[in-house]
Amino acid sequence: MTGAASITQEERDKKIREYLVYMENVTVRFGKVVALRDVNFSVKKNEVVGLLGDNGAGKSTLIKALNGYHQVDGGEIYFNGERTNFQSPRDARDVGIETAYQDLALVNLMSISRNFFLGRELVMGNRFFKFLDKRKMDEVAAHSLAEVGLRNIREMHETVNFLSGGERQAIAIGRASYFGAKLLILDEPTAALSVAETEWVLRLVSEAKEKGLSVIIITHNAYEAYEVSDRFVVLQHGKNYADLKREETNAKELIEVIAGRK
Repeated sequence: MTGAASITQEERDKKIREYLVYMENVTVRFGKVVALRDVNFSVKKNEVVGLLGDNGAGKSTLIKALNGYHQVDGGEIYFNGERTNFQSPRDARDVGIETAYQDLALVNLMSISRNFFLGRELVMGNRFFKFLDKRKMDEVAAHSLAEVGLRNIREMHETVNFLSGGERQAIAIGRASYFGAKLLILDEPTAALSVAETEWVLRLVSEAKEKGLSVIIITHNAYEAYEVSDRFVVLQHGKNYADLKREETNAKELIEVIAGRK
């Protein structure tokens, strides 16, 4: 990626206005360990970006700096044209950043619809007595999940612990679409999935873009990233290593780049 210092102030301001995500010279430290050093990262509106790199490259740290899970020690982060200082993932979620981590952060003993609305539950009643509108939540969750292909799922009031990995990813993607997220972040979304479920999840990523979302997909799999991404950002040892458009590379070359051989 072109370093922030190599562009004019006018170009920088234009990118901040036009890009959904603009991260400049981001540094994150954990004690004496520098996890990210002067990293630049951007996502255009309605763009799918594959965030690639080997274990320890800094991918998850970068995303957690973006969504407020980690506070940065240097650099600036802009979202939708505004400089941000999210104090928690909840703050980021409130402005349209939906993150699905590898473990998906679903509550296994909670119902499908409760997991769909997690933190945004519908209530009914008056100011003195409120209770969950479970019927409405079940209806909304069922309709939204059917739109992403979960039509044969069991009842919405059943718990999520029986769902497959692909079905869990569908909940995250359906939730992002329903609540009007602008950015969907998927951390290793196809890890441990079957071939059929992997194809389904990648199709959902493409459909999310068609609906106007921007997507960041974090993965080790260059072939899967290449299938759905418009651009690829590769990190190595907490630093920028490569920024490639899809038409500039191929899946085999991406593997070489991730390995640092190209």
